Amino acid sequence: MYFLSGWPKRLLCPLGSPAEAPIHVQSDPQRTFFAVLAPVRLSIWYSRPSVLIVTYKEPEKSSSQFGFYKQAEWRPDSTMIAVSTAYGYILFFHITSTRGDKYLYEPVYPKGSPQMKGTPHFKEEQCAPALNLEMKKILDLQAPIMSLQSMLEDLLVATSDGLLHLIHWEGMTNGRKAINLCTVPFSVDLQSSRGSFLGFADVHIRDMEYCATLDGFAVVFNDGKIGFITPVSSRFTAEQLHGVWPQDVVDGTCVAVNNKYRLMAFGCASGSVQVYTIDNTTGAMLLSHKLELTAKQYPDIWNKTGAVKLVRWSPDNSVVIVTWENGGLSLWSVFGAQLICTLGGDFAYRSDGTKKDPLKINSMSWGAEGYHLWVISGFGAQSTEIESDSKSIVKQPGILLFQFIKSVLTVNPCMSNQEQVLLQGEDRLYLNCGEASQTQHARGSSAHPEHKAAGAKSPFADSGVESQGLSTLLGHRHWHVVQISNTYLESNWPIRFSAIDKLGQNIAVVGKFGFAHYSLLTKKWKLFGNITQEQNMIVTGGLAWWNDFVVLACYNISDHQEELRVYLRTSNLDNAFAHITKAQAETLLLSVFRDMVIVFRADCSICLYSIERKSDGPTTTAGIQVLQEVSMSRYIPHPFLVVSVTLTSVSTENGITLKMPQQARDAESIMLNLAGQLIMMQRDRSGPQIREKDSHPNQRKLLPFCPPVVLAQSVENVWTTCRANKQKRHLLEALWLSCGGAGMKVWLPLFPRDHRKPHSFLSQRIMLPFHINIYPLAVLFEDALVLGAVNDTLLYDSLYTRNSAREQLEVLFPYCVVERTSQIYLHHILRQLLVRNLGEQALLLAQSCAALPYFPHVLELMLHEVLEEEATSREPIPDPLLPTVAKFITEFPLFLQTVVHCARKTEYALWNYLFAAVGNPKDLFEECLMAQDLDTAASYLIILQNMEVPAVSRQHATLLFNTALEQGKWDLCRHMIRFLKAIGSGESETPPSTPTAQEPSSSGGFEFFRNRSISLSQSAENVPASKFSLQKTLSMPSGPSGKRWSKDSDCAENMYIDMMLWRHARRLLEEVRLKDLGCFAAQLGFELISWLCKERTRAARVDNFVLALKRLHKDFLWPLPITPASSVSSPFKNGKYRTGEQLLKSQSADPFLNLEMDPAVSTVQRSQSWLGSIGPAHHEIDTTSSPGPQMQDAFLSPLSAKGDECSIGSATDLTESSSMVDGDWTMVDENFSTLSLTQSELEHISMELASKGPHKSQVQLRYLLHMFMEAGCLDWCIVIGLILRESSVISQILLLIQSSEVDGEMLQNIKTGLHAVDRWASTDCPGYKPFLNIIKPQVQKFSELTEEQVQPEAFQPITAGKTPEHTGPRAEESRGPSGHGSLPQGEVGGSGLVGRNEEDAARAEEEESFQDGTYDCSVS
Repeated sequence: MYFLSGWPKRLLCPLGSPAEAPIHVQSDPQRTFFAVLAPVRLSIWYSRPSVLIVTYKEPEKSSSQFGFYKQAEWRPDSTMIAVSTAYGYILFFHITSTRGDKYLYEPVYPKGSPQMKGTPHFKEEQCAPALNLEMKKILDLQAPIMSLQSMLEDLLVATSDGLLHLIHWEGMTNGRKAINLCTVPFSVDLQSSRGSFLGFADVHIRDMEYCATLDGFAVVFNDGKIGFITPVSSRFTAEQLHGVWPQDVVDGTCVAVNNKYRLMAFGCASGSVQVYTIDNTTGAMLLSHKLELTAKQYPDIWNKTGAVKLVRWSPDNSVVIVTWENGGLSLWSVFGAQLICTLGGDFAYRSDGTKKDPLKINSMSWGAEGYHLWVISGFGAQSTEIESDSKSIVKQPGILLFQFIKSVLTVNPCMSNQEQVLLQGEDRLYLNCGEASQTQHARGSSAHPEHKAAGAKSPFADSGVESQGLSTLLGHRHWHVVQISNTYLESNWPIRFSAIDKLGQNIAVVGKFGFAHYSLLTKKWKLFGNITQEQNMIVTGGLAWWNDFVVLACYNISDHQEELRVYLRTSNLDNAFAHITKAQAETLLLSVFRDMVIVFRADCSICLYSIERKSDGPTTTAGIQVLQEVSMSRYIPHPFLVVSVTLTSVSTENGITLKMPQQARDAESIMLNLAGQLIMMQRDRSGPQIREKDSHPNQRKLLPFCPPVVLAQSVENVWTTCRANKQKRHLLEALWLSCGGAGMKVWLPLFPRDHRKPHSFLSQRIMLPFHINIYPLAVLFEDALVLGAVNDTLLYDSLYTRNSAREQLEVLFPYCVVERTSQIYLHHILRQLLVRNLGEQALLLAQSCAALPYFPHVLELMLHEVLEEEATSREPIPDPLLPTVAKFITEFPLFLQTVVHCARKTEYALWNYLFAAVGNPKDLFEECLMAQDLDTAASYLIILQNMEVPAVSRQHATLLFNTALEQGKWDLCRHMIRFLKAIGSGESETPPSTPTAQEPSSSGGFEFFRNRSISLSQSAENVPASKFSLQKTLSMPSGPSGKRWSKDSDCAENMYIDMMLWRHARRLLEEVRLKDLGCFAAQLGFELISWLCKERTRAARVDNFVLALKRLHKDFLWPLPITPASSVSSPFKNGKYRTGEQLLKSQSADPFLNLEMDPAVSTVQRSQSWLGSIGPAHHEIDTTSSPGPQMQDAFLSPLSAKGDECSIGSATDLTESSSMVDGDWTMVDENFSTLSLTQSELEHISMELASKGPHKSQVQLRYLLHMFMEAGCLDWCIVIGLILRESSVISQILLLIQSSEVDGEMLQNIKTGLHAVDRWASTDCPGYKPFLNIIKPQVQKFSELTEEQVQPEAFQPITAGKTPEHTGPRAEESRGPSGHGSLPQGEVGGSGLVGRNEEDAARAEEEESFQDGTYDCSVS
């Protein structure tokens, strides 16, 4: 409601003796002037600008006679002030303005400025008037005066001798004698025939305040009792007075009265404030609520505040401010929601953590419209000893002005059907709807992607003229601040009302006279062109927007006439363009619902108008017609008590039972907030309706209203909407109430399922209360959110280090800002429905909101709150809610995630209670696996690890690991490897004595993290350490020997993991999934070469060459080759045509693991490796698992700048169109640019290029070729050589076979395979024929070789391995024009190793060759 803003201001008081320091401040009824009392001085201050106008100083002689000044009270017309003194005198001062036109301060304007042209009322508004103070009368009451109270035309004075004096303002008693309190009867309620009298002698009133709407006084007696005195008849004499009091309060200290809500707030010595109301029927005092600090929020101060010193209600009666004897301020909404308290946080502590003294307040008074609080601070006594410097300004008691920003709802409750939060300060407005002129959709939340698209058409296309997107209203924490036009403020301060339209594009404000409006699109204010028109109207009942029109109720000063006016926003602001309707009585409240305006008038009647747009030629106006009038005087004791009035479509019937469905959306009922009681009047449908439907269409709206029904008590604000949405009927047809300290309530409709006939015994609506942590200012109906604002503070005291500055205001107080907040409320409502066994309704409501982005969070919150409450309660719960909530959540697909997220956010002690309700975690884990939700399953694994013995968690982890391998979730695989090791190491190092739940996690997990470090061998090679090291580096040998197994306890664990990895690799090879195999090896750092060496004759055999070839084409998106146009008679022969078809097939094949292998960007991605876009951890390849880290080093080395070792195909970007012969030849690699190419060679190259796949695939295939070559899996090498169509590769392999010992079985396999490929090429894929013809001679030689079964001499690996390195230049550089990127010759040597089966020797050999960097097998 109200929020502090900035720092308080200090007003400079003229310094004098301590007897002239201010002690009391009192504003006049209009809050324009403030009377400030010092012990011997009375000053009058002006509110804006805050300046001192006049001071009266009491001469010493008379001061010693009267005593010091104590209290002041203004006459209702601000012409007199009564001041009470210590010795029982009342001094009456007259305030007169000095002759005519004299002002203290006058603004000076440059010549010719518009302000010079004689504006009526202009001078008074601008300048503080010059006033005179003179003492006119002195009245001696002969006893110390306790309280002064202005009551209509009289002044009521309570003295310490127990008398009440009624004095006329002219200073006469008019012959009326004082009333002795002992003669006033007091009882518990007014129905008691006779009350007891105050039976003790020295009773007197300590504090009192008159309440006009209750017609009586709230009083506090000197013994702490409290009561309410009311005249039984119109005459104010002792016989006619009667008092009521509550029995239980004996520590009252002060009182303040709220006229609008009929509340009396009594401050108590305990530090709490008890708020009472009067029972309408019995007249007894009922406790409404208490305002007290809780130990939970203020643990160190809640019971040390001292007694309540002052209580003050704001001018609009919507908040109350409280201060205590020991200092501090707190602000509360009318029904007890705490808004601000200065006893905690930055108000109470400095930035270094030391405690500050709370601000002590001697007196306070609200300024105009509640924008300021005038405070007389009492630093005085206690601080003078602390600092000897008595001249310090701060130490002097002074006047402080606290500045406030308030919600529009406090003064213009028609804003409650809007979804924006609008706050008004004295010269600016704060909005929560984003920058209207910019396209607000760019920063929108993911929940509303459609807004972003709409933003292109017009900045407001998304609004749908109904509601703003969630993104706009929640966009960011900052406010959109609109400065109110200075020209308007100068003559019309303070701002009384403001309103914003539905789309959040236009704002209107109302000051003292007239109004002005602002467009957020154009960023311009529109003011009245004719100032006389502006100054001639006073807006009385607020204002509202209807489409493009401003609707307002005003009083026309010159015609003395109440009017209802409608102004069009787009036309000039002038009465000529306004539609004006005369009204009978003063309008107090105004609200708009669809095309109806509802007004509440001072004669307690409600009037409904219809409003419609009219276009008469060039001008557009709105027409207003009276529809219906309803008198409420029977139900409303005083018109001022009505807080808000709205039309809604809400009714007790929810539309299904009505005869005509369209009626459900009409203005069904009137909601009236009468002093906090929400009253509903529905249309009376009991009469005949059919005839009226046939006659005039307007007749149907004129159904009479039923008598009112009370819906709720203690209501501060009401929200409802006129929109309809079939999907979210629960939320849109509900009524939302804010009830102060009691939280919120929602009046929710209950719908029968599938439009079945509702049960007659079931009510059709239900009132559900729920608590929220913020003060609600707006409700987003569809989005199930409450928007609010909250005060935040910033400390700047560290900037002031000098001792002299220690007591600056900036040091004493933090800087206050207002922040936007929002809160989800759905889980509260679902829970309330479940408590009431309305699970079916809860399900309907939840399903309608399941698309909201934070719906999973809602379910989690609900589960969490119920779990915390029930699992931690001391007493057994007779009817626990958790099983119901668990069953409810199972209805949603997010069930498994919700449970595990909730479990991981609660402490372990509550897990058993949770899983007893939701099910065994083992079962839930298996459900996750079946649903393929591996990440959630991994979360369950952590729970299982804590709740079960290690064997169980290992078994489940293995399941998950295998599934993750299968699906290629590499990140998860790495986590799982780490997890399995942690379990293993923990189990063996510290075996738990008993299988308690927490042992394995504490010993295993942490042990593992403690031991993570970069081993020596890695750092020696400067390899970045990977995130998940696959071997516990603690047991890593320090040298680069490839010895993998340490004789450590986790040897078995590593074996176990390796077995799983080997099994997976075997499956991949058997299913010819080479691409997956490559990814798997690269991501998990799997030792592919050594494993292939072992599996050479088993899994690593190629059983079906043709199948393998086809599968590789598909996996690597590699086009099947085509025959040159010259050699094919028709392009549609099976060559080209089929290739195109094959190509399309291969491209539509599911790309591996979301590997975005869009060939069109292959050139862009030239430097992307295997690990290209597979996962975020692609640079974290595990190094320790490889035979030696050097292998990885070579694998990761950067690409040399001299050009890569790939063929010319990498230089051009041939993609889907690669089956076409005419490519773009301008991008050929610069290595070839110097060569002169003949026409036929060009054709040949173009053919080669046309049948190349994406660059990335080529790099990957070469890498695999290299791997297989190393491992001696020559049959695979042949297959890859075929797909790359590089004769050099094939001839190299065949040479190798001739020169080394190769298994006869493998030779036979290669031979049959090549024959099979040949046959397949002849029948199905003639594109391969030219290539096969090229390699035919080698193949024939090879066949002869196999037939002869010649076994050449054993090949010596070491010499062969070294020779090529030391001979020719680097392989990449020696690329000749003949070989299209022939394989580096060094590989011949490297692959010679495979003749040896001893793994270690081979590994050492590999390392040597890699260290020399012969083949930079860079996967770029």
